[in-house]
Amino acid sequence: MACLGVACASVPAPSPTARVIEPSAAEPPDEVVLAEDVRVYRLAPGVWVHVTLAGKEWGHTPANGLIIEEGASSLLVETGWNPRQAERLLDWARDALHRPVRAALVTHFHLDRIGGIPALGARGVPVSAREETARRVVARGMTVTLQPLADAQEWGPLSVFFPGAGHSPDNLVVAYGDRGLLYGGCFVKDASARDLGNLEDADVAAWPRSLERVRQRFPDARQVLPGHGAPGGPELLTHTQALLRAAP
Repeated sequence: MACLGVACASVPAPSPTARVIEPSAAEPPDEVVLAEDVRVYRLAPGVWVHVTLAGKEWGHTPANGLIIEEGASSLLVETGWNPRQAERLLDWARDALHRPVRAALVTHFHLDRIGGIPALGARGVPVSAREETARRVVARGMTVTLQPLADAQEWGPLSVFFPGAGHSPDNLVVAYGDRGLLYGGCFVKDASARDLGNLEDADVAAWPRSLERVRQRFPDARQVLPGHGAPGGPELLTHTQALLRAAP
């Protein structure tokens, strides 16, 4: 990794010579289909969920991520399953939201989080991740430079936290405290989930303790977005705990 140390993982400020794009008077619709496998919907003022579908080999599984408005730009959490999907998200943020993505982060090393990273690199958008995530991304054969995130830090208006292993050994959660939003990624299951899903890289023994750390860290979370499925409230944490108790 070319960028070492926590300081370099802070969200970059817009260039002083960059052209500021003023938001248009017309607000984007609350839900927009960008492609047959990409859509975005408004979760709260200034907060958008992007939903991307996997290819046939992954059963067309939908995966969630976030676009957070911040001034004249925006921040991207998760990059979609592939570069084409990431390009659609970047184009929409620039052309419809009028807030180009200036930085991104990924919460762990699975393809539904990192698949679009090459598209961001091609456009000069920096991507941040834990160093363990970066090592695993490189091990998957992806040649990228990721800016390292600390296990607990502020990243623009967001709080990034590594609670310990769970769905994967490197899974982060992200909170937007001013909005009472907790993005749990694949660490948190949606209300319709009947099992813990993909456990190939999971640590089921450590997951309950890690989940309790999230509860303690973000006790005021009112809205919870899982990595797959519909958003809910803190009951999604309770539901995930119940699934863990029932797991082999």
